[in-house]
Amino acid sequence: MRPAEEAARAAGLAGPLGELLPPVDFCCAYGSTLLHARPDASSMVDYILGVPDPLQWHSENLERNPAHYSGWMARFGPGAITRLADNIGVGVYFNPFVEWRGKRIKYGVVRMKDLAMDVLTWDRFYLSGRLQKPVHVLVDNWDIRKINTINLKMATSVSLLLLPAEFTEYDLYAQICSLSYMGDLRMLFAEDKNKVKKIVEGSFLSFQSMYRPLIQEYIAEGLLKTSSYGQQKAFHQDCGASATNELFSYLPWTIQRRMQGRFASNCKEMPTRTVVSSKDGAATCVRKALRRRVMVSSARQAVSGLLASGGAVAARYLGKKISKAWKSRTV
Repeated sequence: MRPAEEAARAAGLAGPLGELLPPVDFCCAYGSTLLHARPDASSMVDYILGVPDPLQWHSENLERNPAHYSGWMARFGPGAITRLADNIGVGVYFNPFVEWRGKRIKYGVVRMKDLAMDVLTWDRFYLSGRLQKPVHVLVDNWDIRKINTINLKMATSVSLLLLPAEFTEYDLYAQICSLSYMGDLRMLFAEDKNKVKKIVEGSFLSFQSMYRPLIQEYIAEGLLKTSSYGQQKAFHQDCGASATNELFSYLPWTIQRRMQGRFASNCKEMPTRTVVSSKDGAATCVRKALRRRVMVSSARQAVSGLLASGGAVAARYLGKKISKAWKSRTV
């Protein structure tokens, strides 16, 4: 996750961010729009904004940009906005279809503490999944940068558990990219069926920049062996019990806890070391845990977005998504 100044300028929020919105501690642009040098005029650029206090931030933003909010959320005020994000959503409040300088943007506001917790523990597996893919950082934060290195290693370890003994570099990045879509209800009817393929192919070099140092670590540890496969690398991984348990030990404790049969969401203690009997068993456990987590988070965020935006805006956003999904299935 490294700053990309040219992409930031193209997105339009690099330097003049403070002209539009109150100050933030972290900001990144993400999504398929950034893969295109000249996105069409109807495309939205998506942003995640990390702030220390969402209540204070929304109070200031309501004074600056009341039109960014639906009428009824603006009337209820910042308290209702933050309660909606925290109690119904997954801690993120989105304002979509914001027109600014000839561009259309959507920005999500999250408490820095919640962002860090999700990146480090995958407790919601919402924003952590976004930061496992290439993003363009506009306002960097050392703490988020540091813990995201752990996030990337966990994503790599999970993906290795889910991949077969032999795979290509593309297969690895596609598996990493797909983690945050496992169980996402939108993938059933409101997302491009080729989304993962387009993301990986459109930002392959960025994936390499993010993950090749970790790949080298796994090779040095003897977990991976590499060979050439055309223009990209091919890998063979050790699927034995020792290697499987080492990979599993890198996973967030929220996932390891499931292997121990602790499903209560209020269980906050760190698990003791879990011994995994087989790679297939570990993969099944991880797949179920991620699907359930993503399904719950995507459903909660969808309901939160519907309530925040109001019926007309939500219908417009969903219609745009379904149209894109339908086109991908009819090509």
